[in-house]
Amino acid sequence: MQTHWLDWIDAHQTPLWWLGGISLLVFFGSLILIPVVVARIPSDYFQHVQRPPTEWSAEHPVLRAILLVAKNAGGVLLVLLGLAMLVLPGQGLLCILLGITLLDFPGKFRLERRLISHPPVLHSINWLRRRRNKAPLVVEK
Repeated sequence: MQTHWLDWIDAHQTPLWWLGGISLLVFFGSLILIPVVVARIPSDYFQHVQRPPTEWSAEHPVLRAILLVAKNAGGVLLVLLGLAMLVLPGQGLLCILLGITLLDFPGKFRLERRLISHPPVLHSINWLRRRRNKAPLVVEK
């Protein structure tokens, strides 16, 4: 049986090296990107009943549409990378949570508040915020 696995690995060296390289890039990219995004969330973001308006919501309609598409594309990318990081090295759950915060869909704010209210998730995010000298997120229980 062990010989079978060694033969399989030997036959698939190139894709395995690519997968390993991509995994390393995603891991180091998440170490850089996630703390930056977490630090940008206002500390009172989850105290509101509804999602607070964004800084760019009053921009020109065309610019607002472009920003909205870019924000949602970034959210989809983060969710996909987070799903990959569940089995590859990286901060998968945090990446998925951040991707969800970028996406726009009905009921999103309730889902965000529910996810962030889990003590391990809130503790991890507030730890990242402390490292960036940002106030901790405050969540209504």
